[in-house]
Amino acid sequence: MDFKKLDGLVPAVIQDAGSGEVLMLGFMNAEAYAATQRSGEVTFFSRSRNKLWRKGEQSGHVLRVREIRVDCDVDALLIRVDALGPGVCHEGYRSCFFRQVSQAGEADVVAERTFDPAAVYGKDARR
Repeated sequence: MDFKKLDGLVPAVIQDAGSGEVLMLGFMNAEAYAATQRSGEVTFFSRSRNKLWRKGEQSGHVLRVREIRVDCDVDALLIRVDALGPGVCHEGYRSCFFRQVSQAGEADVVAERTFDPAAVYGKDARR
């Protein structure tokens, strides 16, 4: 992996291995990538918190790796997963891509919440 292009990070697109639905986008540094390979569960690097975090460490909504693909420039990942839990989005949706942009430029919610984020993450569900 080429971790030099984005200050040591590569984007990781997370896709449901069964349905093909794109669930989220995160970033990995070399340490997160190695932890993901070692554990079989997706670990990201949090740019806002400046530390590693394993998806599901708080919510229990784990992303179990089925397959890792790398793009032609070796600087982006597609990780196909089994998503364990009702959703991956910290706002309570199955996918982080729950809004659709209309021709007018408005982002409208087009999905139903699959869990209550306040019950999972507490009062400060918006991380």
